[in-house]
Amino acid sequence: MGRNLKVKAARAALDMTQKDLAEAVGVSRQTINAIEKGDYNPTIKLCTAICRVLDKTLNELFWEDDENV
Repeated sequence: MGRNLKVKAARAALDMTQKDLAEAVGVSRQTINAIEKGDYNPTIKLCTAICRVLDKTLNELFWEDDENV
């Protein structure tokens, strides 16, 4: 899993800090940082929570397009 710049971009577009997003989904800021850096593979439950907060789909934030793999 590479860096998740999609989560970072979606968060930034809403003017949210890592701490804001972490509090909204009930995890630590370090967890959000690790997801964005690609050091942590979140559970599907956490993925869906992040999607809800950022108003994005799983496809938009977490699943790679086949042609980009």
